[in-house]
Amino acid sequence: MAAVLGVDIGTTSSKCVVFDEKGRALGRHSVSYGLRSDETGAAEQDPNEILSAVFEVVREAITRTEIDARDVGVISFSSVMHSLMAVDDDNEPLTPLLTFADSRARDHTERIKAAGGIEIYRRTGTPLHPMAPLSKLPWLRATDSETFDRTARFVGIKELVTHRLCDRWVVDHSIASATGLFNLQKLKWDRGALEVAGIDADLLSKPVPTTEVIGELDGRSAGELGLVPGVKIVIGASDGCLANLGVGAIDPGLTALTIGTSGAVRTVVPEPVIDPDGRTFCYALTEDHWVAGGPVSNGGLVLQWIRDLLAPRDESSYDTLIEEAAQIEAGAEGLLFLPYLVAERAPHWNPNLRGTLIGMRLDHTRAHMTRAALEGVLMGLLSVANVLEEQVKLDGELRATGGFLQSELWRQMLADVFNRPVAVPGGEDGGPLGAAVLGMMGVGMVDSIDAVHDMIEIVEHEKPNPDVVPVYESLFERYSALHELTAPAFSSPTPFASD
Repeated sequence: MAAVLGVDIGTTSSKCVVFDEKGRALGRHSVSYGLRSDETGAAEQDPNEILSAVFEVVREAITRTEIDARDVGVISFSSVMHSLMAVDDDNEPLTPLLTFADSRARDHTERIKAAGGIEIYRRTGTPLHPMAPLSKLPWLRATDSETFDRTARFVGIKELVTHRLCDRWVVDHSIASATGLFNLQKLKWDRGALEVAGIDADLLSKPVPTTEVIGELDGRSAGELGLVPGVKIVIGASDGCLANLGVGAIDPGLTALTIGTSGAVRTVVPEPVIDPDGRTFCYALTEDHWVAGGPVSNGGLVLQWIRDLLAPRDESSYDTLIEEAAQIEAGAEGLLFLPYLVAERAPHWNPNLRGTLIGMRLDHTRAHMTRAALEGVLMGLLSVANVLEEQVKLDGELRATGGFLQSELWRQMLADVFNRPVAVPGGEDGGPLGAAVLGMMGVGMVDSIDAVHDMIEIVEHEKPNPDVVPVYESLFERYSALHELTAPAFSSPTPFASD
């Protein structure tokens, strides 16, 4: 039996899933790690801790299956986007890993915008935001010029992992296209973006396709991973793009929607799609498939905030809150919530926005607040979808993933708010499965990413309720109007801003 390892290097954990040639999961293991925030806006990690976690999840995933390690033929990777660190001449990290959540480059982002940065976005597809290495690089030069000058190379976390395995500094087109430094049409580093970032291309890794076999395990690496020498290493892609692939949302019109702590709306297109106003992203999946969409910062964390605020001592508080909210009619009896609890990304890309609860009456209860919060999250995601639909037609079902899907209420609300059918794939291995499919393509086990359709089972379906859809259409109009009304009040950081 041929086995494929899909490894997902995430923000707070890494995961390895062992798949057979049919995409069936045979075993898995995950390891968590920390995120440091020692100063306002910081969100750093120890790259060596993540490297150790990746090696551990591979070793342990193999031990949790009945397969022989000699059956593993390929490893392929999914990874979080926008990370950045400096490495020295000995290929050792000089800095912590700056994650996508690190917002300390905010001022540099504003300078890039003011200097005509929208043209860089139109070439690279990465929205202008502190998350991007385009902003992080000049920030690092300004705050630590000594380290900047000692740097032999700037890389992301996946590059460190794959270099450790095959001794090559390479970056896949997918991760590269999320840096703000990569030209989508030319598939190479963008000279104008590099000038703004203050670096030359030789300080970055070589871009390669996402299905490229970049090496094979030697005896040392194989021993550390519990595998045998000769296992092929396929570089894979970014977690956002592979989330679409891993749930089969790769056909025209289909949309993948994810709600975890944050959230995202994404669709696959045959060529780069760029929003003239810079409101959505476009990242590479393969040479013929691109992923366009937008992320929101305020997803499931909004429900967590409600829980911590209104039911901190209830052990079953999430279930209780959802059950209460289900008793409230759509629209929360006039209560409306803009869920900007942390710096918002798409479609507004305004870190200064703040949450707003409006329409409160004396008879409103905790259940109304919960219902309004859930609706606010979905309204934010609908805002992203509407902007995206200005560029590409979205008329298929929603493939939805995330912890919120355990709630029938949220699933139905999603169908009603978007007025589209919702399909929920089984399992929780979308990213690793997407990576595995690219690995299979890289070594010739499958001909195209379409093979994923035979690997996915849809376990839940929800259809829009025609009686509720008009309620949410009206609510979205109020939501949009409220955003336009309140946004000017938060045009600059508040004195107490913490993100």
